[in-house]
Amino acid sequence: MAGLIGIGLSGVLSHQNALNTTANNITNANTPGYSRQEVHFATQEGNRTGAGTVGTGVTIENIRRLANEYLTQQLREDSTLFGEQNALNAELTQLDNLLGGESTGLNGALNNFFASLQNAAEDPTSLPQRQLVLSEAQQVVNRFQALNEQFIQQRESVKTQMKQGVQDANTLLKNIADLNLAISESPGIAQGKMPLELMDKRDENLRELSALVGIRVTHTDGSQVNVSLANGQSLVTGSDAAQLGTRVSAQDPTQLEFTLTSGGRMLQVDDQIQGGSLGGLRRFEQEALRPAFDELGRLAIGISAAMNHQHEIGIDLEGDLGGNFFTDINNVELQRSRVIANGNNSEPQNAQLAVEITDSSLLAAGTWSLKFSGDGKSYQLVDASTGEVARQGRLPDPVQSEISMPGFNVRIEGGDFNAGDEYLIQPSRNAAANIALNVRREEDLAFASPIRASAAEGNLGTASISQGKMLNVRNPNTNALLPGFQTRGELSNGPIKIEFGAYDSNSETYSYTIRDNANNELESGNYDPKKVHTFFSEDPSDGTRYQGYQFEMTGEPAEGDEFVIDFNKNGVSDNRNAELLAALGTANTLNGGSQNFAEGYAGLVEDVGVKTRQSQLDKAAGQTLLEQSNNQRESVSGVNLDEEAGKLIQYQAAYNASAQVMSVAQDLFNTLLQSFR
Repeated sequence: MAGLIGIGLSGVLSHQNALNTTANNITNANTPGYSRQEVHFATQEGNRTGAGTVGTGVTIENIRRLANEYLTQQLREDSTLFGEQNALNAELTQLDNLLGGESTGLNGALNNFFASLQNAAEDPTSLPQRQLVLSEAQQVVNRFQALNEQFIQQRESVKTQMKQGVQDANTLLKNIADLNLAISESPGIAQGKMPLELMDKRDENLRELSALVGIRVTHTDGSQVNVSLANGQSLVTGSDAAQLGTRVSAQDPTQLEFTLTSGGRMLQVDDQIQGGSLGGLRRFEQEALRPAFDELGRLAIGISAAMNHQHEIGIDLEGDLGGNFFTDINNVELQRSRVIANGNNSEPQNAQLAVEITDSSLLAAGTWSLKFSGDGKSYQLVDASTGEVARQGRLPDPVQSEISMPGFNVRIEGGDFNAGDEYLIQPSRNAAANIALNVRREEDLAFASPIRASAAEGNLGTASISQGKMLNVRNPNTNALLPGFQTRGELSNGPIKIEFGAYDSNSETYSYTIRDNANNELESGNYDPKKVHTFFSEDPSDGTRYQGYQFEMTGEPAEGDEFVIDFNKNGVSDNRNAELLAALGTANTLNGGSQNFAEGYAGLVEDVGVKTRQSQLDKAAGQTLLEQSNNQRESVSGVNLDEEAGKLIQYQAAYNASAQVMSVAQDLFNTLLQSFR
């Protein structure tokens, strides 16, 4: 009887555990990371008899979790990919909406500003029209500064997300290390009896970590796992966890860099943070936000430089030269703010550098790193986006020198340089924040040209002279006022006279001489009446032939004819400079003369829009892959409620039958006892 009872009891106990396991599967059907558990039955060792082996019942050989390591790893990889694309797309979408928005973008303000200039050119004496120009100019400034401020807010938001992501990652790393220890110390692990719930928790923590940053998982002895970054830098080794961190970048104080602390050592691992939401945030900052800062700044510099120059070579209602319309792009403070010394530079850290914008039309939106090596005199100027060396050489002794680049110069003003020192060169990064309106009064708007030409009353010829084209009021090489513009309200060396001499029948030309008010000869030559002739040079190195302006003449003069060039006194109705200011709205003044302001901004919007659209496609593809890998894992490890319900019935029936075996054994035992009474 004992054997029969034992067989029935083994069935009852085994199927009770099977029922418990099935019930546990059902109740955890919606638990994240849970892997379905399966009971493995085995026959107990039978009793050997002369007639053969008699069975002794059933036992549970093992309860295992249904998990496929390949599918688990695939799920982690797809979580990393989707985490990166999701974070990147979220930030790009925000930036795209900001730049392309009708009320938040720059296009509307630019269009209104140049339209107001065009209207003012039609009536240059109208103070209300002039006031509208100032109002619309201030709106342009406001839009630049507002966009820059929005960029800063998004940059700070990204930094906050990075810090939170690092905290979450550290929590997960600590959990994984603790679970490693708990699993390795679990009773029965040496016999292959695994702590299933702990392993599920560890896999779920690994999946969550992979959504934050790309990782590699390696299984080791004792059923532990080692976790490292994609390039092999260790994050978890057994029960020891490293700590990720963030700190202000030594290269650029506005940025964060990632660190990893392990065994008391802190390493900079910025370049190793790839994939996951942290990698996506880092990509957004490097590939979209920083270029947007630079491009918006380049546009601000381009508009300021073009408007300042054109406004400076005009005169206002009071007969004064115009001066800067917007902030001077090359004031000393701004020049020096374009260079950031690396925080890790060697002492004495007394180097003085500045960046001067030399030609806004050639200026590229970018960042460069000036690196010193050897004895501290050898340098390389490296493009930060491509890693290519743009310029290299050695500093002279003393070190005062310039490194020329298209559109800007890096000026070495003095100080000491050491091997390993670095300086971040940002010609346009902060220009959108620094732009400001310099003109405050309506009367100060320089809508007139400071020069004009007229023919002498006694002229007999048919020659006519233009009203002149202004080039500059300052010498481009020295920035000093040209001789003709050193006295307020008049042409200092004027009036300037153009006198024509006799006709030469051989060359079919007239001789001419140009003299200033002191009778100094400024230019002489021959005039061909069959061609358009330009007086004065546009090359500042041509001595007196460069006066900062040019005149054109057509027609045939007579011998003794004179033309006079003088200051445009009382030119309040003159709109020549106003028209040139308005024309800058469509003039190609960027990218080497191939792009106007609207096209420059459209290029920024388009670049961000293309990146946003690509990230949307990548996100959709990543989401599809993640869903597929999750479905594949669920097909193996997930709980099928219908299947588990079927097992409940199966195990219940086996449990009842085993109990019936025990009942039969009890009845037989009772019958046997009664037979001896």
